[in-house]
Amino acid sequence: MTNPMDAALKAFIENFRANFTRRKKEKDVLQSPPDQPLALPGSTIVASQASDLLLPSVVTKESRHAVSGVSSGIAPIHAQETPSAPLQGDSNSSDVAQIPTKAVTVGLPELIARCNENARLAKEKKEKAEREAPSSKPLAVPGSNVVRLPVWPEPARGVPNGVLRSALFGAIKKGPRRYMKGEEIAAQDGIEIRYTGERLDQGDLDLWECVLHIARAQDMGSQCRFNGYAMLKLLGMTYCGKNCETLHTRLLRLRANAIEIEQGRYSYIGGLLDEAYKDKDTHEYVVVLNPQLRALFEGDQFTQIDWNVRYALAGQTLAQWLHGYYASHAQPFPVKIETIHKLCGSESKEMFHFKQDLKKALDALTAASNANDQPFSYEILGDLVHVERKASSTQRRYLARKSIRKLASGKP
Repeated sequence: MTNPMDAALKAFIENFRANFTRRKKEKDVLQSPPDQPLALPGSTIVASQASDLLLPSVVTKESRHAVSGVSSGIAPIHAQETPSAPLQGDSNSSDVAQIPTKAVTVGLPELIARCNENARLAKEKKEKAEREAPSSKPLAVPGSNVVRLPVWPEPARGVPNGVLRSALFGAIKKGPRRYMKGEEIAAQDGIEIRYTGERLDQGDLDLWECVLHIARAQDMGSQCRFNGYAMLKLLGMTYCGKNCETLHTRLLRLRANAIEIEQGRYSYIGGLLDEAYKDKDTHEYVVVLNPQLRALFEGDQFTQIDWNVRYALAGQTLAQWLHGYYASHAQPFPVKIETIHKLCGSESKEMFHFKQDLKKALDALTAASNANDQPFSYEILGDLVHVERKASSTQRRYLARKSIRKLASGKP
């Protein structure tokens, strides 16, 4: 006659095996350390955690009376190779009955303890592996919002497209500046700018570009320090009293303003410089950029200006403006002379005179660009200016993605 306890334990083992297999398929079972396998005595079943131990609740009717007398003081139960007992729910389980769970579990305290210990070791091993694994995410200070400008190469200067495609930094001559209060600035379609402050020119843009260039290596909102000599050297200017005074005046002008700019779906309200002052102890200038300014440098919303070309055009304000404007377009489209006159903020009253100035500026830009391995050519047909230029590597990637999207959409 089959031992009822052996039959019950056999049912326990089979039930345990079925649940273990199911959990393993769902990838919810923690792997036990290879040097500490946890198996039931006399079997090859490995337990990974206490929750995997679904205790048996069936025995045959013939064994009901034999099991009912089991007490909590019974010795630990060990699995043995015995004929399997039918499980509850099987087609041939008409002789299956329920028994109290504690009748079988009282002999498994050591097994459950080992399961818990094994699960703990596996969890610690997994957490250690996750801590030591290299992360592809950018480093950030816990509990802070670190914001930085994009990183561009040393020979370039990053400038928002809205600035380059507008009259914010106009192609104007030296001399007295007009004060503007909440005035709308002429800009290309898709860009809206309102400005308050003394009017800005291309020399102010040179300085702002260099400030951005230095500040790109540190967090926005933190202090960016530089001395007058280093900044003048970066601008390509000699260190003298007159240039130091010009530098100071331009910093004041960049600080004492307010702009409201919408560039596509991005916008910014604030100053070009959030703070600007001179440290009397170190004789350094201290500049702080508003972290919100970072919105104008998202994705393809800014252009990397070739500084060598721009520096070669120093003092030629219209040529510098044209360089920035056309550099911000991967594929320049024909533009009316009247439109250029408006967008660059020219103060020329006669369109005839402006057309002459425009041709001279385009000739200068062609020479400077070709001299720096940046092929550029133009042609004026009627009142339209046609330009061909070499797109930057970033712009070429943009054009390639644009072509792929057109092909995918089926558009010509």
